[in-house]
Order: sequence, then C-alpha cells, then structure tokens
Amino acid sequence: MSTVTGTLEKTRKPSSAKQERPDFFDRLQGFTESLLTFRRMSRRIKKEKQKKKNVVLDWVEAFLWAAGMVLLINQYLFQAYQIPSGSMIDTLLIGDRIFVNKLIFGPELLPGLGKIPSPARPKRNEVIIFENPSYISRGTAFDVAQRIIYMLTLSMIDIDRDENGEPKAHFLIKRAVGMGGDWFIEERGNMRLRPAGESRWFDEREFAALHGLTHNVSRLMSQDEYPALEAAGKASAYSRDLGLPVPLYIQALASRAPYILYPDYLAHDKARLEVLRGAYPHESRYSILLAQHSQGRFVPESRILPLGDNRDNSRDGRYFGPVMGSKILGRGSIIYWPGDFSSRRFSALARFGFIR
Repeated sequence: MSTVTGTLEKTRKPSSAKQERPDFFDRLQGFTESLLTFRRMSRRIKKEKQKKKNVVLDWVEAFLWAAGMVLLINQYLFQAYQIPSGSMIDTLLIGDRIFVNKLIFGPELLPGLGKIPSPARPKRNEVIIFENPSYISRGTAFDVAQRIIYMLTLSMIDIDRDENGEPKAHFLIKRAVGMGGDWFIEERGNMRLRPAGESRWFDEREFAALHGLTHNVSRLMSQDEYPALEAAGKASAYSRDLGLPVPLYIQALASRAPYILYPDYLAHDKARLEVLRGAYPHESRYSILLAQHSQGRFVPESRILPLGDNRDNSRDGRYFGPVMGSKILGRGSIIYWPGDFSSRRFSALARFGFIR
C-alpha cells in the first residue's frame, strides 16, 4: 500500500509544476504588455502636448536649450574668441576666430567669478588667454552680462566698448615666453633670456632653436630707426620733464621719430630715464626704473611673462609685468575661421587648424 501511495505522489508533483509554469509566464507577459502600453500612452500624450503647444513658445524653449548648451561649452570647455589686434602676427591675424581650451587650466565657476583649480600649468611657448591687467571693470553685473552675450554669439557681439565704439581689451592673448624664475632683458627690441638655473644669457632666437621652439618673432621697427627714437626720448626729458631747451644735435635726430610707424616705446623710455638720472642723481626712483631696462627683470614663481609674437605692435608683459597663473583662463587651441578668408581664400584655408 505504501508503495502505491509513494508512486501516486511522484506522479502528482510534475503535474503541479506544469500548472505553476503557465502562471509565471502569464504574469511576465502581463507585465511586459502593461509596460509597453504605458510607454505608448506616454508618447501619445507627449505628442498631443506638442500639438497643443504654442509655436512661439516651442521656439523659445529650443533657443533657451541651445543657449544653455552654448554657455556651458563656452564657460567650461571651449570658448570662441576673436583676435582684435595684430600683436600675434604671423601666428594669429586680426579677425581670426579661435577656440580657447578653458578646461585645461581650470575654468571659472561663473564669468569673472571664482576658478576651479587644476593641476595643469601653462608651459613655455604656449599661446594663452588671460585677463588684461589694465582693464577697468564696469561692475560684476555688467561683466557677467558682457561675457554671456559674447559667448552666446560666438564672439560676434561685444557690448563692452570704449568711447570710440571699439571693443575694450578685456582679455589678451599672448605667448608664454618667460616662466617663473627667469630673467629677461631687452636691448633695442631684441630680448635676451636667462632661464631659471642657468648662469648665462641667451638670445631669444638662440634659446628657441636649442629647445625646438618654432614660433616666429616678427619685428616692424628697423634697427636704423633706433637713434631717432632714442633722441626723441631724450628730447622729451629735456623739454617736458626738466623744462630745458633741447640740444640741437638731439633735435636733429629726434625730428625723424614721428615718421616711425611702430616705435619701440621701451627704448624711448630708457633714453628718457638716462637723461633724468643724470639730472637727478640723488633721486633713487630714476635709478630703479632704469635698472629694469639695463639689468633685466625677474619673473616670480607662479607667474608668467606673456609676450606678443609681433613685438613692435604688442602691449604685453614688458609693460604691465608678469601675470599670475590664476589669471590665465585658457590655451589657444584651434583657428576655426581665419580673419582674412574673404581676401585671400586659399591661403586662409591653409590656416585652419591647431595653434602653435
């Protein structure tokens, strides 16, 4: 009897399992159908809402979304920038539109406010963009508005203009020539460099050749024009600072200075200070200022000396000094639209690409 009962139990178990399986698959099928139905209904509801939405409102939402994406990309990744002057010729020409890599050195949290720290530091010879030390702000609210409009229009519109209607130089783009610990000196526009740890001075072109730096330094002022420019500096010291008559031989040389199109103002200032130091040997300020021209200037640690490739048409670190690393906003990366495209189409096409 027990044997018969055991046999019956064994035969009943498979039948119960067969009854449970359809229930499991039925539930799975029901869940899948409900999910698909919900998705279909959601899409239908979304389409109906789109049909009922005002066309103008739809365009506004699309514009705001696109504007938000442009702002995020410009603020934290790549910002469009237009070259306003010829200070970087021949690397960058007037009107060139470039993208600046803002992520590499740590982007600002908000335009003009705060900065995200980054372990990366600018390297020698890189093209960098930084805040102009001479720029006078019109207030935080205006700066933020100007930056947002400038970024949204991909550098097409700049509301920050001077009394002549020209865009103010809020940012400068130059080459990182001097690094922390370097000494530099200029003699008639030709720069010499003594890098950190070196005991001798190098001519800039010699130093560039030794280290494989390929950028070109452009000069617009001829060495033959320096005597006239230096004479003009001395004449300025006699007439304006000292109130004395200018010696005739200095007048004769200085008369040619107004015809110099791109004068080296540093050489002019050095000649002026030489006269003033001779007239006031007891005043140390003239000796200190002149020493910067004759003995060189030092680049402190954590600072960078930015210079324009077009030396005789660039207001750069020689005038306002080395800039702090925290003020450097990014590195010039790509020329996406050459400024001379319409006038020299084929040569302009060759200029698309990475900035070196």
